[in-house]
Amino acid sequence: MPALADALAAALAPDRVVAGEDVRRRHGTDESFHAPAAPDLVAYPLDVEECARLVRVCAERGAPIVPFGAGTSLEGHIAALRGGVSVDMSRMDRVLRLSIDDMDVTVQAGVTRRALDARLRPEGVFFSVDPGADATIGGMVATGASGTTTVRYGAMRENVISLLVVTADGSVIRTRSRARKSSAGYDLTRLFVGSEGTLGLVCEATLKIHPTPEAMAAAVCPFETLEGAVTCVLDVGRLGIPVARIELADAAQIEAINRHDEMDHEVAPTLFLEFHGSQTEVEAQAAEVQEVALEHGATRFAWATDEADRRKLWHARHRAYDAARATRPGSQGLTTDVCVPVSRLAECILETQADIDTLGLPAPIVGHVGDGNFHTAVLVDPNDPEEVARAEAFHARLVRRAIAMEGTCTGEHGIGYGKAAFLLEEHGAEAVAMMRAIKRALDPDDLFNPGKLADAAATAAS
Repeated sequence: MPALADALAAALAPDRVVAGEDVRRRHGTDESFHAPAAPDLVAYPLDVEECARLVRVCAERGAPIVPFGAGTSLEGHIAALRGGVSVDMSRMDRVLRLSIDDMDVTVQAGVTRRALDARLRPEGVFFSVDPGADATIGGMVATGASGTTTVRYGAMRENVISLLVVTADGSVIRTRSRARKSSAGYDLTRLFVGSEGTLGLVCEATLKIHPTPEAMAAAVCPFETLEGAVTCVLDVGRLGIPVARIELADAAQIEAINRHDEMDHEVAPTLFLEFHGSQTEVEAQAAEVQEVALEHGATRFAWATDEADRRKLWHARHRAYDAARATRPGSQGLTTDVCVPVSRLAECILETQADIDTLGLPAPIVGHVGDGNFHTAVLVDPNDPEEVARAEAFHARLVRRAIAMEGTCTGEHGIGYGKAAFLLEEHGAEAVAMMRAIKRALDPDDLFNPGKLADAAATAAS
């Protein structure tokens, strides 16, 4: 480690290569339920050239590289399972270029979602992907993030145009041009989106942006039953009503939000909705959804048209996990992340609710139900092995339920090493072998984030 630290200090600067225990521990710990693993060193590059030098130094010495954004991931992505260097991208935080004419923006990987929003908002545009946490763009690329607005605007895969990446030999590649479409070769951009730091070091991203809508309005809609709320979502989709957000929270989650954020929502299964467009379009969309909701047992349709009220509403929704954990102090949340075809959503959620009823542990449900994705946060005492075992067994049942319905074990959180076994169950040995072949072709010495994703799946199988 001293020789590696000296070489990195020469490639960057001595004060940007850190070996302190507290810093290393923080960089091996995300917000997940999974065991952390600290790196040997933490490095802070400032630009692409420094990233390339850093990668070459690590490659020459066989030191693993674990990219680090904001540490908000949920499947152990940043755990340095084999030590090595955590590459903290937080100081690469510049917006490099903004084109209103082309509706795109190029940023360094360490730019956070909120910082980008603050830069874009005065220009009358916005970046649509909103996972809730103030993640970095590089981290959102790595996990293929989505969130509350995916139902209208798409996830990261639909909103990343091009990437600048440092590969395992220290080369710098751009995955494609800024043109909005191209048939030139393999789609390298989407290969790296969702690769979880296992194929290269993402340094810059060119992203699609969207005009800020003329009008935006939000609504809160409680229902008599969970089934009524979910079937309302299906009918809204079938009617083609272009909602910008349609989020579900069950009664337990609503009660937690009320306590945590000092709100007074009716404690019932609830949809949070948002509408974008012209004033006329927003009013028409809301009226259509309200009519559908009332048919499915909605008890009211409360508006939040004021900007401050609308932001307060979504702030509370984004902090749902914190609110849930606060109902059981000292607990940790085992978060689930299944996604199913929307036609199977009601069936999957209702079977999951019945499972929760016999679990004996709190497990509120929230979800981006417009695209079939929902989460539970099973609140467990991490020091109670029996509770942990029950929670993990519930998680396995939920994942297998979703896979049986032609769904996925992870709609947006990724595999990391936490869901490794389920990657194999979902895709099969042949597809995972193909993923491993891609990994070996691009990173033959297993430099980038070893022990994750497809490699973790293979290890779990053995």
